[in-house]
Amino acid sequence: MQKPLFLPTALVTGAALIGLLMWDASGLDLTVMHGLANEQGFAMRDNWWLAEVLHTRSRQLALVVFLAVMAMIWWPVGWFRALTRWQRIEIVLGIALSLLTISTLKHFSLTSCPWDLQDFGGKAWYVSHWTWGARDGGAGHCFPAGHASSALAFIALALPWLFSGQASLRRRGQWLLLLVLFLGLVFGLAQTLRGAHYPSHTLWTIWICWSVALVNRLVFGWLGKH
Repeated sequence: MQKPLFLPTALVTGAALIGLLMWDASGLDLTVMHGLANEQGFAMRDNWWLAEVLHTRSRQLALVVFLAVMAMIWWPVGWFRALTRWQRIEIVLGIALSLLTISTLKHFSLTSCPWDLQDFGGKAWYVSHWTWGARDGGAGHCFPAGHASSALAFIALALPWLFSGQASLRRRGQWLLLLVLFLGLVFGLAQTLRGAHYPSHTLWTIWICWSVALVNRLVFGWLGKH
């Protein structure tokens, strides 16, 4: 990462973290979910567009895209020709690490999904995802948002361009980052409407994937100089 970009990047990352902690403290997660459902559950849980297109099919598409990006390590085409093989390896590893991080956190999380709450016809009661070790009576393994990570893990795709020394490549990185964030928010919103995740789950997935990709970028940048 270029030195002039380090400070603003750190400030943005820190400000986003503070904003997320404030959201968690506000209790707005439950407020939003109560606006989407009642004691009979979430009316849009089985909506075809949300469940089939924006969940199942989009996840399958994300896998295809990841495999295509992986192939770019050896056979770069289009925009990827502007990157070194080292940078292309960085992208693939960054995506994989982001997915692994989210999956690992979900595996150890005791937080259940909103549709599991008693308020919405389930058996669980609300327990903050920060109350470590406290079971809520539900299935757990719902924090952070796993499905949104199928798009948000691709934040790592944007960083080599975003932190390039060339203005044209930085603009390309900005567009890639905006596209990834947009898709991640769409996937996250779809799952919130279905009752699968609180809004904060998606927001935390954004922050985690960004942080993992950023650390990955710093490490690869350092190793590339040694």
